[in-house]
Amino acid sequence: MSDLHELAVGVAGVGAIGQNHARVLASLPGVRLAGIFDVDASRAAALAETHGTRAAASLAELASWCEAVTIATPTAHHYAAAKTLLEADRHVLIEKPITDNTEQALELAALAKAKSLVLQVGHIERFNPVMSLLEERLANPRFIEAHRLSPFPNRSIDIGVVLDLMIHDIEIVLNLVRSPIESIDAVGVPVLTRREDIANARLRFANGCVANLTASRISPDRLRKLRVFQSDAYLSLDYQAQEGKIYRRQGMAILCEDVAVEKDEPLKLELAAFANCARHGLRPRVGGREAAAALDLAMRITHLIELGQAQGQAAPTLAPASLPAFHALLQP
Repeated sequence: MSDLHELAVGVAGVGAIGQNHARVLASLPGVRLAGIFDVDASRAAALAETHGTRAAASLAELASWCEAVTIATPTAHHYAAAKTLLEADRHVLIEKPITDNTEQALELAALAKAKSLVLQVGHIERFNPVMSLLEERLANPRFIEAHRLSPFPNRSIDIGVVLDLMIHDIEIVLNLVRSPIESIDAVGVPVLTRREDIANARLRFANGCVANLTASRISPDRLRKLRVFQSDAYLSLDYQAQEGKIYRRQGMAILCEDVAVEKDEPLKLELAAFANCARHGLRPRVGGREAAAALDLAMRITHLIELGQAQGQAAPTLAPASLPAFHALLQP
């Protein structure tokens, strides 16, 4: 199909995240914002007027106007919305997490594959410009440390901080390490909701790499940082500032190199990539199976945290015998 083809894309769910989807899609070259659907009809109508499009009365009506749809509804509705759209032969981008159930996530991935449709999942940090810095210089990571902190968002409170925030770093670590997990340790604490609002997980991989992930949605400040240690260098990435540093040993000295990053809006890059995949039938950077693997690991971490809370102590360790089904998800 020609690059001149204008792709008709709709947005389902226009809360805080969906409103940004609509904003970006309305200005994206080669894309036409074909419509908006939300259970709050007045909100959908107001946003549609803002962007010069129309509001649909139902998800089915939105699908009839579009070739592709982005889903930014609450997580509990991801599966039903995505299944409806895929069955209507529409390409789909779902905000993360893909669903709240691994089996349903795999079902969506299989349905998209069977219909030769694009199913992309919104793990937006994979489109952060600093990721190219990491991917170009990554050799053999031995230790990874991620901190993802933010003030309380007053949204996504139907899920805990592991599925809300940590899952970004879970997906990135799985992509970087590509080795079976040998054990998982996790702890988390509910503060403002009934689910964990701050959490830490420590993952040990068969190749010797260890990843330590911390996520909080009760922090006074916003922080998005990833540090990767390997034998010849230490890479420090700031997702929020879109800046990177590399520390290398030279003789008995450690030299720091600031690395230039061409800054851009990750959401714009993500949605442009989705449109390109939908237009040309390409495989997305984060598809259904990759998202299902991240979801499955996030659910295991959440389960460990819940066990620890129930027992009134630190969560137990999840050992290799519990992980074969998870490892199968990592296969293409």
